[in-house]
Amino acid sequence: QAQAGWLQHDFGHLSVFSKSRWNHWVHKFVIGHLKGAPASWWNHLHFQHHAKPNCFRKDPDVNMHPLFFALGKTLSVELGVQKKKFMPYNHQHKYFFIIGPPALVPLYFQWYIFYFVVQRKQWVDLAWMLTFYIRFFLTYLPLLGVKGVLGLHLLVRFIESNWFVWVTQMNHIPMHIDYDKNVDWFSTQLQATCNVHQSFFNDWFSGHLNFQIEHHLFPTMPRHNYWK
Repeated sequence: QAQAGWLQHDFGHLSVFSKSRWNHWVHKFVIGHLKGAPASWWNHLHFQHHAKPNCFRKDPDVNMHPLFFALGKTLSVELGVQKKKFMPYNHQHKYFFIIGPPALVPLYFQWYIFYFVVQRKQWVDLAWMLTFYIRFFLTYLPLLGVKGVLGLHLLVRFIESNWFVWVTQMNHIPMHIDYDKNVDWFSTQLQATCNVHQSFFNDWFSGHLNFQIEHHLFPTMPRHNYWK
């Protein structure tokens, strides 16, 4: 599931085929049938992220307040001045990796993707998603039973969630997070991204998104060329 996530990311950025519509078609298959998520939802969130990375209220990837976390120095100071006592933000460095990575996919994405497609009437994406669940249940139900299938699905999403959050956050969270200052596009991309050491394992584990700077500057570039 994690590797299928990096694969759908390639098609979503139109970096595999020379024709855009081929990328869009295969993107629907990979994210819909192999992962059970809607392509329209991914495009809606991810394009905003690339347009304004780490810009509070414009990049959905950093809009975690007021649930559990206050990312970035600016927002943290604002909350401190406002004395928001209902959330222990001053201890978030202790509980971020206990709550954030395990919960994102199984507890949030899992229900929100269905809400998204129904609300926006993305029926083609919904059909692709249903093929994933039909195939999954037909494959494992005879072997594991209902409780076993549900448990397996939750376990897979739990492990995938940790994997996904570790990779996506290590490339952005250490960098500058603030309100949109309307600086030029090039500087916006650079101040919001950082790279992680290259190794065979890191390239595989992160889907080559350890080259996050190169990815944000050249988002349609095939990932195996980032190192160049």
